[in-house]
Amino acid sequence: MAFFGANGAGKTNILEAVSLLSPGRGIRRAANEEFSRTPELIGWKVSATLESLGHNHEVTTWAEPGLSRQVEIDDKPAPQLALGRLLRMVWLVPSMDRLWLEGAEGRRRFLDRMTLSFVPDHAEATLAYEKAMRQRNRLLKDRVSNDSWYRALEVRMAETGAEITENRMATLERIKAAQDDTTSAFPIADLTLIDGGEYPVEPGKDALLASLLNGRPRDMMAGRTLSGPHRADLGAVFAAKEIEARLCSTGEQKALLISLILANARALSQDFGAAPIILLDEVAAHLDENRRALLYDEIIALGAQAWMTGTDASLFDALGTRAALFEVSDGSDGSVIKERA
Repeated sequence: MAFFGANGAGKTNILEAVSLLSPGRGIRRAANEEFSRTPELIGWKVSATLESLGHNHEVTTWAEPGLSRQVEIDDKPAPQLALGRLLRMVWLVPSMDRLWLEGAEGRRRFLDRMTLSFVPDHAEATLAYEKAMRQRNRLLKDRVSNDSWYRALEVRMAETGAEITENRMATLERIKAAQDDTTSAFPIADLTLIDGGEYPVEPGKDALLASLLNGRPRDMMAGRTLSGPHRADLGAVFAAKEIEARLCSTGEQKALLISLILANARALSQDFGAAPIILLDEVAAHLDENRRALLYDEIIALGAQAWMTGTDASLFDALGTRAALFEVSDGSDGSVIKERA
């Protein structure tokens, strides 16, 4: 499906609503109150009928003002993580265009989003690690010296941190295999996991536990944990040119991102048994006519349901009759969506 219209008409809102059918905070990483229409602030709700692996499910997610997000699957309360077991979803949005130029946090988030698409339980390990780290950081800031208090938290961080690193490395291997197994119009990106912190650690529970123990005096001076998977970074190289992604042109950086999203989708199609939903916000505007056609061909070949936006209908000409085309305009009471014949 392709949605076109002027900036501000509400095209991205459609993709954002779809993105909330997956775990997390959607394509903009917005807080619950940011989804609510103003000035009413009555909350928000997204409902969908999902066909996945031969089964139909009724999915609803919502949040009322001041309350946390809720999920129901087939009229029964469910955790957000359950959404990741019903369907897989990948996306590319304009805010990701500077991924290779900005700080490590954004690249970590990008890597963890890919990892979550393969391993839904990755979110639980991340939450458990972050919870234990926050508690350890409080001890460090208060300059607590009780070894047993630290030890219990550090063991928990080592267990969950090792799982996080293992999941991330497995994801990079899976993405590499998906790129190597297919001829694509988009360049291959060689990805590496860069250990984080002043004293990098090797994968494994014992190595991380030793790093936390040995680094405790240094961490106490800083008032925070300086090593571990929360400091990791994602390295990327344009394979054909052997150039780091951060040194590539803007067009090359965008092409590398598209390549990774497509590789992620191909691997999920094989592993999950169904193609993921693909969300592409304003992606066509950054590609020439030939590259746009090649992108559409690869998406169609995947058999994936794709939701795309652009400012002009002509950006989707290469799709022909292979996609439904909708015009989005700003009406007096919200966005107006009309299908183009």
